[in-house]
Amino acid sequence: MSRGDIPRGHAGAQAAGQQSTRCVPTAGENPSPQPGAHTKGEGDTVARLMAEFRGGYVVRVAGGELEAEMSGRLRYAARRGESPRPAVGDWVALEARQEQQRALVHYVLPRRTKLSRKIAGHGVSEQVIAANVDLVFVMTSLDRDLNLRRLERYLTVVGESGARAVIVLSKADLSAGDPGLAVVAVEGVAPGVPVYLESAVSGLGLEELRTCLTDDVTAALLGSSGVGKSTLVNRWLGFEKQAVADLRHIGKGRHTTSHRELVLLPGGGLVIDTPGMREIGLLAEDSEGLAETFPDVELLAAGCHFGDCTHGNEPGCAAREAVSEGRLPEERLRSYLKLRREIAGAEAAGVERERAQTPGRRPWGLGALTRGRRRTGR
Repeated sequence: MSRGDIPRGHAGAQAAGQQSTRCVPTAGENPSPQPGAHTKGEGDTVARLMAEFRGGYVVRVAGGELEAEMSGRLRYAARRGESPRPAVGDWVALEARQEQQRALVHYVLPRRTKLSRKIAGHGVSEQVIAANVDLVFVMTSLDRDLNLRRLERYLTVVGESGARAVIVLSKADLSAGDPGLAVVAVEGVAPGVPVYLESAVSGLGLEELRTCLTDDVTAALLGSSGVGKSTLVNRWLGFEKQAVADLRHIGKGRHTTSHRELVLLPGGGLVIDTPGMREIGLLAEDSEGLAETFPDVELLAAGCHFGDCTHGNEPGCAAREAVSEGRLPEERLRSYLKLRREIAGAEAAGVERERAQTPGRRPWGLGALTRGRRRTGR
């Protein structure tokens, strides 16, 4: 799903006191199963996975919510990489044991969308942040330095997920400068993505953002710790469901969310609150998300003299020429190249891991090391 289909201009609509629903997916665009529906085979009750805790889940069935765990067969298949592990937002087939208020999850239904990242320090391992989401609110606060490079990284991940991105500039009341200038800067690195100013204190943007969550639209909140994700959910709910440590006297809100949870909002819509992320690594599959986040660079790259131009010192590099002429900020090109190298590294690591796991094949370097020992007699 391309973000180019999303109209712009939401900050302007806010300034004029208008509500915008342009971030709302087309009705029926992503139909989902319903809790309590039935499938054939083992585990014939369909449920939505609402929360994930250490050691278990909470699922929603037609009769309410149940605690759940993976079946032994699903656990084994997930360990072998033959089945995805359940994630918040997933539709799953399970065996409900109403008398025990528990359920056994047998398999995960095919996902419409998947928001995921590379787990820090775990090679190329993938962590699914949320599944079957229509919108992702990418949040960054204006009470600290606005990091456009981090924002580009988030948008790359969202672009690959299949969901639509909506940027939320939170804590606008604490901005040291003109919030409007921040909107202009963000729109410069996020072409086609709606941008909203938000303040939980003054109420700015709360209703406009709420109009994005109609009917059965599911959204996820993505951002660093302390940007106000849980506070936004609480304002929509009208009560303090998500714990937040208020440290506004020093301009920071300590995010205390420790698990992912899918929250049903009054009046329609669902939102997944997620713990703050110190870093969000890219996977080999994020190349399309990179192209969607940097359409300007991709367009310039198509005009390079060499098809495999690295945008370094090659002659005829259209991207470098645009930088020298002031048509493309050098920082944006550097960000693009950095993310592209990270994706290429994840792809190479994945190929090496597959080679190591192939029966009868040795991991990279092991054969050469063995041959060297034969020659030296060691």
